[in-house]
Amino acid sequence: HNWINKAIERAQGKVEARNFDMRKNVLRYDNVMNDQRKVIFEQRREFMGQESVRETIDDMRHGVIDDVAQAHIPPDSYPEQWDVEGLREAVTKTLNLEAPIADWAKEEGITEEAVRERLRESTDQSYARRVEANGPELMSYIEKQVLLQALDHLWREHLVTLDQLRQVVGWRGYAQRDPLNEYKAEAFQLFNGLVARLREAVTGQLMRVEVVMQPPPLQAPSVMQAHHFDPVTGEDEMAVASLNAGDPFRAAASMLGFDPTAQPVAASGSAQMAARSGSNFDPADPSSWGKIGRNGPCPCGSGKKFKHCHGRLVA
Repeated sequence: HNWINKAIERAQGKVEARNFDMRKNVLRYDNVMNDQRKVIFEQRREFMGQESVRETIDDMRHGVIDDVAQAHIPPDSYPEQWDVEGLREAVTKTLNLEAPIADWAKEEGITEEAVRERLRESTDQSYARRVEANGPELMSYIEKQVLLQALDHLWREHLVTLDQLRQVVGWRGYAQRDPLNEYKAEAFQLFNGLVARLREAVTGQLMRVEVVMQPPPLQAPSVMQAHHFDPVTGEDEMAVASLNAGDPFRAAASMLGFDPTAQPVAASGSAQMAARSGSNFDPADPSSWGKIGRNGPCPCGSGKKFKHCHGRLVA
C-alpha cells in the first residue's frame, strides 16, 4: 500500500537525519583535535628543518622563568608578600640553579621584573658553561633530540587526555551546558598546559645534561702463531713442536717417527709366539710351537691357557 511505503520513507528519513547529525557532531569534536594537531605537526616540522634550535631553547628557558615567577610572586605585590622559599625551591628543581632569592628580596626597591632579569642572566651563564663543557656541536644535537622526544611524548599523553575528556563531557548537557563548547574550552586549556609542560620538561633536562665520554675497551693483543708445514706429510711442524715442548717422551717419539698419541695394542698369544719363534711358527702345527709354559696362552689362538687346551694332549 502507498501509505505503508510513505511511512517507511518518513521513518528512514528521520533515521538518516539523526545519523547525519551524529556524524556532524563527531566531526565538530574531531575538528578541535585536528586544529591542535596541525599546530603541533607544523611546529615539529619546523624544528626538524632547523640546523640548530638553540634560540627556541633559550626562549623556552626564559618562559619557564616567567612561569615560575608568576606562580610565586603575586602581581603588584611587595617583596614581603612573595613566596620566596617556594620560588627558590622551584628554581632549584626546574632550572637546577641555586639563586640567593632571599637576599634579593631584602634589597631596597627590588621588583618582580628585576628578579626575573637576574634569573635569566644566571641561567644563561649556567647554560653557556654547560654548552662550552660539552661542545657546541654535540649540544646542538642533544637539544634537538630532547626537544623532539619531549614533544612526541607529551603530545601522545595529550591525545589520551582529550579522548577521556570527550567521553565525559557529554554529561554536562544535564547541567544545561553545551558539551561541545565545554570541550573546546577545556581542550584549549589543556593545550596551553601542554606547551607549558613542554617548556619545563625540555629546560629541566637540558639544564642537567652531562655528557660522559667513555674510552673504548682495551683489546688484548693477538698472539702471533708461526706455522711451518712439511712439504711431504703436510704436518704442521711448529704445532707439533709446541705440543711436545712440555713432554720429553712425546718429543722423542715424534723424532723417531712414532705417533705419540697412539694407544698400545696388546699382542695375541699367537703373535707373541710368532715373534718369539721366528717365521717357522704355524698355529696349526704343534711341532713348530717350541717350549710353551703351562700357564701361558695356547699358540693355537683359542684364547685359553695352554694347560687347558693343547697342554692336556701333551700331558
